[in-house]
This record gives sequence, C-alpha cells and structure tokens, in this order.
Amino acid sequence: MTFYSFGPHIPEIEPDTFIAPGSFIIGRVYISEGASIWYRCVLRGDVSRIKVGRKTNIQDGCILHGAALPRPFDVEVGDYVNIGHKAMLHGCQIGNNAFIGMSTVILSGAKIGEGSIIGACSLVTQGKEIPPNVLAMGSPAKVIRPVTEEDRQWAKKVNEAYFQRGRYYSEFVKPVEVKPVDRG
Repeated sequence: MTFYSFGPHIPEIEPDTFIAPGSFIIGRVYISEGASIWYRCVLRGDVSRIKVGRKTNIQDGCILHGAALPRPFDVEVGDYVNIGHKAMLHGCQIGNNAFIGMSTVILSGAKIGEGSIIGACSLVTQGKEIPPNVLAMGSPAKVIRPVTEEDRQWAKKVNEAYFQRGRYYSEFVKPVEVKPVDRG
C-alpha cells in the first residue's frame, strides 16, 4: 500500500482496516474502522474528499475520485457497502448497505440509495438518483425491481466475508522472496 499527501492533505485511516499492498491512497481520504481496500485500488482525494464507511469493502481494481467540475463532488461511501471489482466511483454518494456490481461506473453527482443494488457493468449517469432498496442495472442504469430479503441477506453475507477476509489477510499475508525453480 502506498499513502501520499496532496499538499497539506494526508489520508486518515481508522484502526482495524485492511489496505492491500499495491493500492494508492492519496490526499483527502478518510477510511473508517473495519473497511477493506483491496489490491490495485486508487483512492485519489486531490480535487475533493473521499470517505469510506465502516466495514465497507472496495474490491480489487476500483478507482474512487472526486469531481471538480462543474462543481466539487465528494465521494461518500456509506457503511456496510460492497463495491465490486473494477468499479469506478466519480464524485458520487453511495448509501449504507448498498451493493455496487463489478465494473460499474457511477458518475459525478449520482446518488445510490441505502440498500440498493447496482448490477455488474452498469452505468449510473451524472446526477442520476437511484432510490433506496431497489435493483438497478444497465447502461444507462434503470430500476428493475425492489430488492428482496434474499438479495439483502446475500449482500450482508458478502460484506461479512470481506470483513473477515480483510482480517485474515492482515494477519497471514506477508511479502516473501521467491527463488527461481531449480530445474537441474
């Protein structure tokens, strides 16, 4: 993991977090207790602020960046949120207990309601508001149906698994020196 200041702004990290090596955390970034930031993520808080909520997981390859134009938009990710691999969050707000599918793009000023699920590879356009507790998907994303209890339980299980996995990785994953295989 690599932390960088941006001018006077230094990332703030609460205890009991997992931040994978190879991630870049830059500037005005606040990561709350129990959150996990996985491999090859970039959280770039240069033009505006980024806040990651409690026990939220930002999975491998995600990019979070605030927006400067047409006005500053912070990135605010609530508590107990799952952000799938390779998602891009740009100047948007994600409510508590939401689930953002892999390779989804959420643009400046968009708001995802609490408990909502955004399907993989979706595009949430600039300024779009997705209400709470719905499944939305597509490009551009459209509401498909209400979230079911089964959906909620699945998202909760994924979130808990990532929390536990982050703790496990913090304890057991260590850099090693790999030696070439002797084929002789």
